[in-house]
Amino acid sequence: VREDYSGDGDAWRFFPHEHARSRAYRWGEDGLAGISDNHQRLCFSVALWNGKDEILKERLFGVTNHEGNHGEDVKELYYYLENTPTHSYMKYLYKYPQAPFPYEQLVAESTRRSRNEPEYELLDTGVFDQDKYFDVFVEYAKDRYNVDDIHIKITAHNRGPEDAPLHIIPQVWFRNTWSWCPSGEVKVPSLKKTGPSIIEAQHETLGQRWVHFEESPMGAAGAPELIFTDNESNLKKLFNTENKHQYVKDGFHEYVINGNKDAVNHQEHQGTKAAGVYKFDKVRAGDFVEVRIRLNNKREGHRSGIDDDFDKLVYDRIRDMEEFYSHLTVKNLSEDLRSIQRQALSGMLWSKQWYHFDQRSWRKGDPVGPAPPPERYNLRNKEWRHVFIDDILSMPDKWEYPFFAAWDMAFHAVPLSIVDPAFAKKQLELLTREWYMHPSGQIPAYEWNFSDVNPPVHAWAALQVFKTEDRIYGRQDFVFLERVFQKLLLNFTWWVNRKDTEGNNVFEGGFLGLDNIGLFNRSEPLPNGATLRQADGTSWMAFFSLTMLHCALELAKRNPVYEDIASKFLEHFFHISDAMTYHSKGEEKTLWDSEDKFYYDSISWPGGHTQRLKTRSL
Repeated sequence: VREDYSGDGDAWRFFPHEHARSRAYRWGEDGLAGISDNHQRLCFSVALWNGKDEILKERLFGVTNHEGNHGEDVKELYYYLENTPTHSYMKYLYKYPQAPFPYEQLVAESTRRSRNEPEYELLDTGVFDQDKYFDVFVEYAKDRYNVDDIHIKITAHNRGPEDAPLHIIPQVWFRNTWSWCPSGEVKVPSLKKTGPSIIEAQHETLGQRWVHFEESPMGAAGAPELIFTDNESNLKKLFNTENKHQYVKDGFHEYVINGNKDAVNHQEHQGTKAAGVYKFDKVRAGDFVEVRIRLNNKREGHRSGIDDDFDKLVYDRIRDMEEFYSHLTVKNLSEDLRSIQRQALSGMLWSKQWYHFDQRSWRKGDPVGPAPPPERYNLRNKEWRHVFIDDILSMPDKWEYPFFAAWDMAFHAVPLSIVDPAFAKKQLELLTREWYMHPSGQIPAYEWNFSDVNPPVHAWAALQVFKTEDRIYGRQDFVFLERVFQKLLLNFTWWVNRKDTEGNNVFEGGFLGLDNIGLFNRSEPLPNGATLRQADGTSWMAFFSLTMLHCALELAKRNPVYEDIASKFLEHFFHISDAMTYHSKGEEKTLWDSEDKFYYDSISWPGGHTQRLKTRSL
């Protein structure tokens, strides 16, 4: 959504997958098994080529909301295998077909299928038949005494019955922060070759980094070739206008696949995007190949920086990880359940992402870029001009939902508190800070529409995180609980003032669940001045009241002032409970149906008429 500068708000069509390899991102990068620093200045990821695809495999592919018979859906096989809170060790698996990747087939069949049919998945295409694919494992391991010294190992196993070629192309690049500003305002960083297998990275605020590529991995046709281009949009290809730069973002695709030597900087061996090309003409059936890279904040004395201690360091980090999780899991848990828990937590840790968004800049457009369409100015989130985000956030999904969603983040914080309570608490605190929360007290819902309403689960999540940290680590962080509680008083007041329009403790919420279960869009106003009285919205507010009551009672253990606040929320809970089942005179109907023994939504029309919506939508 952040990359969408269209006039109609159709983010899927404005920046499609076929643009991604050629178009510089404005707000954030992506990449296969990628990592970056905490402000995403320098990025690293893996690209692959099986000798048959028309493009490098450097990012995940999926169908858009318009193309999928059940909406957007990633069409890949990848797995988050291992991770630790400090990211001292990380492991990722990507399954890469040896046949051409069926991009067009996936789109065509997904578009053809109806909503009543199952989704068409990558496995259904037959590209994995006879096990003709590579299992590509990517591992990251940090030095214990220098967290900026990252050892990277990429191992590709040929699972098929025949020998097959493979290119492994580790990529390093700078996020483009300079093209959106007047010339000279931001210093352009650089990547340049300083040795046969060494790239030096220079950035104004990050400083210097060095990327050391292994010179002689087993099975490779010689040392890797270092290639360079710039992280700039290919305007000629995208919009049929003249390029402003000789070397552009998709240069590696042109060079590796099409053999276009002019697409990369062979003369100066420098740019803002670089890679080492490892060419394996033949990976034998059942065998594997391996390359090793080292990303460091100092240049090693020996040529490649890859020494005999490389594998030992990786092994040591694996051992540290095993020890960490052995102390974390519940006693008497079976090995299978331990493995499931660890992989689930690893998936949560892999889903952390640097997220940047400046609403004012996004709304106005960049000073050196084309002016956005005038209708876009009031298209999305116009009431949220204060929003400025530059944080590491927990994403619902790094392909389908690479943006924060308020209630998702609250749910994420609960399992994250098992492995990293500090990060979990930070996530909950962030959404209540002044650069997120609206001055009215509303918490931004999600990127598509900050003004929408998600279930009020923030207080519940904060209380769960507080209790989990106490149970596992023996710490009661009352400062955290009080800090969040104070801000949620503002949010509770917003709910009462804005979502209880008639003051009868019956609430109209909006987007209070999955977007595919409502009979109609509950975020849109009803015609003719009608008001939707939501059974689930009202029950969520009862839940909010009870959770705030519990938080207040915890805080009252340290400060008796909170006893009075606790009684306030208890009374509010009673009012809401009574409102859901009240019996009034005339045409007014309660949400409770005494015959069906069920709570239903209802519509209240001007003049006092109420119509109950007797539906049970799941």
